[in-house]
Amino acid sequence: MIEYSAMAGVAAAALGLVLTPGPNMMYLVSRTIAQGRRAGLISLAGVAAGFGAYLTAATTGITAVFALVPQLYTALKIAGAAYLLWLAWKTIRPGATSVFAPAPLPRESTGRLFTMGLVTNLLNPKIAVMYLALIPQFVAPGSGPVWWQSLCLGSVQISVALVVNALIVATAGTVAGFLAGRPVWLRVQRWLMGTVLGAMATLLLADRTRPAPA
Repeated sequence: MIEYSAMAGVAAAALGLVLTPGPNMMYLVSRTIAQGRRAGLISLAGVAAGFGAYLTAATTGITAVFALVPQLYTALKIAGAAYLLWLAWKTIRPGATSVFAPAPLPRESTGRLFTMGLVTNLLNPKIAVMYLALIPQFVAPGSGPVWWQSLCLGSVQISVALVVNALIVATAGTVAGFLAGRPVWLRVQRWLMGTVLGAMATLLLADRTRPAPA
């Protein structure tokens, strides 16, 4: 039986992560604004598949490899931090535009949208750290099989993330319209997002936690 405190802890962590600017948010917002809510929701389905892949890895014990070989986990964190720094630079570099500013992106097919959402989530360092280091901390050895607890806690994370991301997709166009006539707000949003991404990269590199063995 999983403790409610563990579920609440994972839900709170998931909410904090999904509300923090990152690869998933940037992709979903830009795709929704460029191609409409339907495209955003298809992309979100790909993101959901990425969550499913991480959850499968957690429940089958694949993530235990990172506990046994910490160098792999360190390499993952460095790669993830580098990715976040690259996104931060793309956001604040001279001539860059806000993710909420309409951009002439090419229209993509349903399959392409789904695949891009999947790949974006699989390469998202925030989600990798969530499943490799955070969720295992809420698993209690005396509360049942580890795979079952991982499945339940991962399902909590996925539920929170999908609900919030669906709201982001639904409101992206409205937010973009609100900011369209306010260039100063667009610049503030761009610098705020870039700063948050850079701070996350720094925290990721400074993090000393290790994945818990399954």
